Amino acid sequence: MISQIWLALCVAANSNAWFSTAVIVTNMRNFPLSRGTVAGILKGYVGLSAAVFTEIYSVLLHSSSSNLLLFLALGVPILCFIMMYFVRACTPASGEDSVECCHFFFIQAASIVLGIYLLTTTIMSDVLSLNASISYTLVFIMVLLLMAPLAIPVKMTFYPMRTRKSGTLDQLIGSSDHLVQGEGCVDKTEPLLKPSSSKTNVGSFCESDDVSEVAMLLAEGEGAVKKKRRPKRGEDFKFSEAVIKADFWLLFLVYFVGVGSGVTVLNNLAQIGIAQGVRDTKILLSLFSFCNFVGRLGGGVVSEHFVRSKTIPRTVWMTFTQIIMIITYLLLASAIDGTLYVAIAFLGICFGVQFSIMIPTVSELFGLKNFGLLSNFMSLGNPIGAFLFSGLLAGYVYDNEAAKQHRLLRFGSSLSCLGPDCFRITFLVLAFVCAVGTILSIVLTSRIKPVYQMLYSGGSFRLPPNTNH
Repeated sequence: MISQIWLALCVAANSNAWFSTAVIVTNMRNFPLSRGTVAGILKGYVGLSAAVFTEIYSVLLHSSSSNLLLFLALGVPILCFIMMYFVRACTPASGEDSVECCHFFFIQAASIVLGIYLLTTTIMSDVLSLNASISYTLVFIMVLLLMAPLAIPVKMTFYPMRTRKSGTLDQLIGSSDHLVQGEGCVDKTEPLLKPSSSKTNVGSFCESDDVSEVAMLLAEGEGAVKKKRRPKRGEDFKFSEAVIKADFWLLFLVYFVGVGSGVTVLNNLAQIGIAQGVRDTKILLSLFSFCNFVGRLGGGVVSEHFVRSKTIPRTVWMTFTQIIMIITYLLLASAIDGTLYVAIAFLGICFGVQFSIMIPTVSELFGLKNFGLLSNFMSLGNPIGAFLFSGLLAGYVYDNEAAKQHRLLRFGSSLSCLGPDCFRITFLVLAFVCAVGTILSIVLTSRIKPVYQMLYSGGSFRLPPNTNH
């Protein structure tokens, strides 16, 4: 029986990685001008999925584990077969599109309404005794809100937009300084080498790149150099080229600290609540889930705004959120009355921000060509952090304190631990780890700031010179 459960969990976890890769990679390539917004929306709906499945499990499936397994075994594959045709590459917009921005805003608004609705209905179901008809009505409304984004393709089907003649994204992105010829574009003769026209925006960063590129071209023309140059940050990297970069490992460590410490609290949230005197932890779980969604959605929106208007690197928000996480861990360690729900709410927001920042940052630093492999490698920070901080650290501290309370010589049995000492050492360690992560994120932000000045100097994303997109 244990081996069957292990196999089911293994297949489910790996299938989730496939879903995430297919959806995120496809949409990041389809909407390269709004990477933060796209990442926030997709990860935001992932954050809401647990609450959606909980409602389905408790109302439609009557809290039956066998019915839930049957639903997951049949319902999810059927839904995938129906929808997989629509998850495909399409022609990206050639520039800023007001209609596309309105569509993103509609999806964001729909997801916010859905998140508030799920939080409200969860609290209502826990506090009030609802009859079957009301419960089914609430689930029906939830499904309508969940399907609200489908209104956009329906609207575009009946009211199609006129296609522009200016070409696709392969011809122009954000600036007229860099043109890349694509399919169907008019033949055009341009000089092989052209001086840069954005001196004030990029400064010595681009000037040094231009000098090196000219020298490389001359050397290649004379036959002195045959080996292809390594890509610069902002261009397409292979995995072997990315893993030797310091920025890659700095981003991995910062992400590992943020999600690893956050998932530790998530995995032990029920025990944390019971240890601090909370009888019903369902509201605590719902609060963390909703704030996690807010962080995922808001992190993408806020980072997208400031990276366009101020060319501020997205990792700045990882720095800010990890500073807040230090404060929340210290609050949880102190166990001051009245601070538990506030600390969990802020922690949920900060935990969600890590996801929606990491994804677009990887694509901007190392390109979209091998984005799926690179982003999935970064995602290893989540299970590794859960194993180290939750499985080893938090589990050991909790069991050890429970054994002391029950005056046992050995620990490991399923004993409940009460009081702030159950997780105090864990929270103090997590606060220290986030302090280290904050320092690393400051270093990373200072290193990649010139890259963002190059990519977003015109107020919108543009490809760097000689990119392979």
